[in-house]
Amino acid sequence: MPELRTVIFAAGCVANLLLVVGILWSISQPERRVWPPIHSTGGHKIVVWGLTCVGFGSAIVLALLEWGELDFPWIMRWALGLCLIVLGNAAVWSGVIQLGIAATSGDEGFLRTRGLYRFSRNPQYVADMAILIGIGLLSTSILAWSVTFTGIAALILATFVEERWLIDRYGDPYRGYLRTTRRFL
Repeated sequence: MPELRTVIFAAGCVANLLLVVGILWSISQPERRVWPPIHSTGGHKIVVWGLTCVGFGSAIVLALLEWGELDFPWIMRWALGLCLIVLGNAAVWSGVIQLGIAATSGDEGFLRTRGLYRFSRNPQYVADMAILIGIGLLSTSILAWSVTFTGIAALILATFVEERWLIDRYGDPYRGYLRTTRRFL
C-alpha cells in the first residue's frame, strides 16, 4: 500500500493540475469554458470547490506530516509564514464578504472596485497564494511546497480567463478598472 504522504501528495497535485487544465481549456476555448462557468450549477461548484479544497487540504496535511523537513530560519518560518497565513485568511474572507459567496463561486455578480478591490483586481487569489506560501514557509515541508506551486499556478492562470469574462460582462467600466488597478499587487 502506498505511503500516506505519497497518496496525499498525489491527490493535491492531481487536484491542482486538474484546475490548471480546466483553466487552460477555458482560456483556449472561451465559448466552452469551465471557469468562470457558462452556466453555474451545483455540480460545477462541487467540482471546483472540491478540487480547491483537496489542493489546499493536502498542502496542510503534508505540512503537518513533514513539519520541519527543510532548515529555514526561525524568523522566516514563524514571523513571515504565520503572518502570511493569518493575513491571507483575513483578506480572503474580507474578499468573500465584499464579493459575495455566489460570485466567489462563479455566479455573475456586480463589478466591485472598492475595499480590497481598490488595490488588486484579484485580492482573493492574492490572499490564497499568501496562505499557500505561508503554509510552505511555516512547515518547511518539501511535499507541501510542491503542492503549493501547482496551486499557485492554478490561481495565477485563473485571473487571465476571468478577465476576459469580466470584460464581456462589464465592458468599458471594467476596461477602465484594468487601467487603474493592478492584477495582483
